[in-house]
Amino acid sequence: MITFDEATGIFHLQGKQTSYFMQKNEHNHLFHLYWGSRLAKRLPDYVLKEIKRASYIADTDHIKEYKLERLPQEYPAFGNSDLRKPAYQLSFQNGTQISDFRYIAHEISEGKPSLEGLPSLRESADCETLKITLQDDYQQVSMFLFYTLYEEADLITRHIELRNNSSDKLEINQLNSACVELPTNDLDLLHLSGSWARETHIQRTPLSQLNYRVESTRGSSSHEHNPFIALMDKETTETTGSVYSMNLVYSGNFEATVDVEMQDAVRMQIGINSTLFDWQLQPGKTFISPEAVLVYSQHGLQELTHKYHQAYQNYLMPPKFAKNERPILVNSWEACYFDLQEESLLELASSSKELGVELFVLDDGWFGHRDDTSSSLGDWFVDKQKFPQGLEHFINQIEQIGLDFGIWVEPEMISEDSDLYRKHPDWCIEVPGRLKSYSRGQFVLDFANVKVQDYLIEVLSELFQRYDIDYVKWDMNRSMTEAGSNILTNSQQKEFYHRYILGLYRVLETVTEQFPEILFENCAGGGGRFDPGMMYYMPQTWTSDDTDAIERLTIQEGTSLIYPAISMGAHVSQVPNHQIGRVTPLNTRGVVAMQGNFGYEMDLSKLSTEEKQEIQAQIDQFKLIRSTVQLGKFYRLAVPVKDNAKAWLFIDDQQVVVSYVQIHAKPNSPSKRLKLTGLNSETLYQLPSGEKRYGDELMAFGLAIDVVHKDFYSQQWILKKVEDE
Repeated sequence: MITFDEATGIFHLQGKQTSYFMQKNEHNHLFHLYWGSRLAKRLPDYVLKEIKRASYIADTDHIKEYKLERLPQEYPAFGNSDLRKPAYQLSFQNGTQISDFRYIAHEISEGKPSLEGLPSLRESADCETLKITLQDDYQQVSMFLFYTLYEEADLITRHIELRNNSSDKLEINQLNSACVELPTNDLDLLHLSGSWARETHIQRTPLSQLNYRVESTRGSSSHEHNPFIALMDKETTETTGSVYSMNLVYSGNFEATVDVEMQDAVRMQIGINSTLFDWQLQPGKTFISPEAVLVYSQHGLQELTHKYHQAYQNYLMPPKFAKNERPILVNSWEACYFDLQEESLLELASSSKELGVELFVLDDGWFGHRDDTSSSLGDWFVDKQKFPQGLEHFINQIEQIGLDFGIWVEPEMISEDSDLYRKHPDWCIEVPGRLKSYSRGQFVLDFANVKVQDYLIEVLSELFQRYDIDYVKWDMNRSMTEAGSNILTNSQQKEFYHRYILGLYRVLETVTEQFPEILFENCAGGGGRFDPGMMYYMPQTWTSDDTDAIERLTIQEGTSLIYPAISMGAHVSQVPNHQIGRVTPLNTRGVVAMQGNFGYEMDLSKLSTEEKQEIQAQIDQFKLIRSTVQLGKFYRLAVPVKDNAKAWLFIDDQQVVVSYVQIHAKPNSPSKRLKLTGLNSETLYQLPSGEKRYGDELMAFGLAIDVVHKDFYSQQWILKKVEDE
């Protein structure tokens, strides 16, 4: 419920368990009062009056001791008696950057507006939207602050719209999507960082009087950092402590900042990366920022996870796929790489079907004359050397075997050795006069160019219409360097990165709407663009190119913090592992891959009888638990030795799936138990051994972990709910 109290000027966004307060004062400035656990009894109109901070900065409006730097602003500017980091910065035709936006109106409405050209959470039956209008009368610019409250899901989305009502253009140098001020720095900063093959590692840093910046300048949201930050009590655990978080629904360069000011107040913000951004806002035009999702938890990281998972599965993913089980697949990449031979591929497909696989994915190398990474990107027609009877004939054979068919594409890229490049060399991103750098032997197409967008929509539509395709893996394998556009003017070049993402979203919107039956998987060298923006169009993402089970433990743990299991691609791969050379047991590789959308990244036609039996048992096992994993509730479990093991649990109305992986064996170790969580205390569960125990016992005493005699050990339990005796 969203309310406004005329007497105090207080807005209250009241969710199921949270409250968010803002206050408009008599000078029409907007201040942040509170974000935290639900308050229901009264409006805290005394908070601003009781703030005592010394400041030698200038008075606002010539009012003695009215200094904005002392006060927690809702969406702060720079220079008007506040010299802290602003939420936005504009440059006007008179050369100045000083603005003065004041409240003039607001409206509260049911539902949620969509964001033109941008992905955002879909509306729900219980959401309301607050739109606050601010005005800079001198510069004739309007700013609209949008807040949508999802009452049952207990979260808020925010975005900003800026409209130029003047006769002169203005420059937007920065426009963050959300800003929140907290009164203390006695907090830890949590974010997800890493690199290619090492994504989404959880990082936790105590705050001090510093400016913290988590960002991407790579053109995509990046392997390096996910567009997510959280601040939390220092004692926060999985089940205790307050957590304040922001996740940006955007797939390009972003910045998430935390600034601790001289008197220890904290300003947390997220938005488009201002370092590589500028926008010429012409008279009469409106600019829309990406959407930020704000989630508060009063019960630690687990509650935070559940709120994000529920919201993204209910309101972000394409509805057709959000609640449907995903197919078990085999991907040709690590089995064949570029050496695609039709006979071998059909043998792989046939062997996979016999073991219980449901989907065959033809990865890179099927098009142009692509035998390595040096050619053919952009030429999306079949290689007749590899498929002499055509792709349609090959797909028919796959379907006769009894498998659905999927295919790999990388539409945003172009090879110098391609028909497309020879015809349109100016379609690459480039800075005229500067060298275009290769990465993986490829350049990036200029998605700021509408002609490029139209061409790809036409080519992909023809490809997907011509062939019977059930699944598409959409890859994007390089960062953007020498980023510029041949179709943008000099003054628009800093708009390039954002225009690229808007162009990408237009292509994705058009193609996914035209082919709603195709399951699209997002990939960017693995998890390089695992973000809510892509999830709006593509309901799953290849979590990492690193398929090693032990590395995946940390990668999938970090990803699970905010993204649901049904969004994570997780496959069993060959050993020695192709990324790091580690040899892990097949059972452990299977247990780890069963944390998401399960599949195989290996040649299933070249297995021993024993391996075939084990894989068939794995697939049978996953089919029994697939619904629980992909549609159930997820918990990370505490383990006896934190740095040597990981454990997790999925639960639904029928069963509980518990998984444990220990990295290293230890000699003469004491007996260990794994305490469960999230169970109904009075429900009776049957263990794999046939024993029956109540939920309260399993949460109090847990399950006995077998004695571990070898490295990379795993154990999995399926607990069935049974009637009380």
